[in-house]
Amino acid sequence: METMTGLDAKFLYSETPTAHMHTVKVVVSDVSVLKGEFSYDSLIEVFAGQLGRLPPFRRRVVPVPWGLGHPVWVEDPEFDLKRHVSRRVLADPACDRELAAVVADFASTPLARDRPLWELLVVEGLVGGRIAVVAKIHHAVADGSAVVALLQNVVQGADVEPSKEPGADSWRPEPLPTRRDLLKMAAHDHVVRWKGLPRFVVQSARRGRASETRRRSFAVKPPLPLHHIPKTSFNVSLTSARTFAMTKLPLDDLKSIRRTAGTTLNDVYLCVCAGALRRYLSDRGELPARPLVASVPISTDPNVARMSGNRVDNLYVSIGTDIADPVQRLEHIRSMTAASKEVRSVLGHDLFEQRADFVPPQIYHSAVRLWTRSHIANRVHPPLNVVLSNVAGPRKRICFGPIQLEALYSVGPILEGIGLNVTAWSYEQTLGVSVLGSPVSIPDPWLIVDALHTALEELGDAIGTGARADN
Repeated sequence: METMTGLDAKFLYSETPTAHMHTVKVVVSDVSVLKGEFSYDSLIEVFAGQLGRLPPFRRRVVPVPWGLGHPVWVEDPEFDLKRHVSRRVLADPACDRELAAVVADFASTPLARDRPLWELLVVEGLVGGRIAVVAKIHHAVADGSAVVALLQNVVQGADVEPSKEPGADSWRPEPLPTRRDLLKMAAHDHVVRWKGLPRFVVQSARRGRASETRRRSFAVKPPLPLHHIPKTSFNVSLTSARTFAMTKLPLDDLKSIRRTAGTTLNDVYLCVCAGALRRYLSDRGELPARPLVASVPISTDPNVARMSGNRVDNLYVSIGTDIADPVQRLEHIRSMTAASKEVRSVLGHDLFEQRADFVPPQIYHSAVRLWTRSHIANRVHPPLNVVLSNVAGPRKRICFGPIQLEALYSVGPILEGIGLNVTAWSYEQTLGVSVLGSPVSIPDPWLIVDALHTALEELGDAIGTGARADN
């Protein structure tokens, strides 16, 4: 039994009937090489043998009575794999758009809280003899970096007989804690936490002043959330339904632009996203005069072996959607991200995590619910416009015996008033990009996918690399 960190718990408290706080992963594989030997049952049997390498997949959340403390993780004594996996067989060979529609439907329902916070959907019947495994994992379980570590851990053990897996053999379920146990643990945690409150308050004030002074010193100042953020059609109150689309961008083209421009790969990705959003909004006659502001998640943990939890902070970046020239836009983003990183460094990434520990669960959850039920996001300017994330995925092709993973896609949640998330996962020589929205915020996410390819081509032409991103 282990108390959740405040940051992990925050993702639980942020969930509402319309804001699901799970992430979605899509793995596409070609099983035609098995020559008719593939079966759903055999796939689940193989997956069951690897559960020893997926520690957070066996833990469930147990809340503290009356919300008097953060919930605890417990090795689920009632774990049943059948409650986590399902299948869908498509009638005719399905293309990517039909797969995306299935993913959108799967993403539209929240995860049940009476079991470990994940589900798998096996989608069969894709064109070319392919299948897709779609995973829905609550953000409280793991961030993007931790999921990459989980995937690599499974790959490392794929050739080991299940009976020889030390992780599987050593796993033992725990009895659910009593109310008394939970309250006793919460009381102990509160004593430890509140002892550190005075130091936290002093640190927050000191670092806050220092980071604001540093922010104002830049010619290109990083934006502040809630401060002059333009309103767009995807900054609205959500419904429970989701829209989804995915595509691949050639990683070599992005790297070529990076080398020529002398910037980072993430800056190039942000510039491509900015160009796509500029085109999308312009085509709808909605391009605001002020630039959009993106939340850009960053990992704060250098430990690549970490397989659970969240160690993240966010950069707030003006992405230059008001700049027509893509090269000038890239230079703006380069300056903006560099400044934002320095400001966040002065503030300290640890304060983001500590702050989550001190916010009372009841107050935070009640505030989120009020924000959702009031639909106030339809009437006020948003705290931010969009979430743009870029995660470094596996560099080498992943194989399970003769089965090769052809594509990987991942996307995080959307929030009330921030109804668009564009997430990239690198895999081999491609950047798998996913677009998640809601029918009220992004009715047709494929328009953004098309715009991403156009934006990459325009940036490549403008900077002289001649990138060609065929859709």
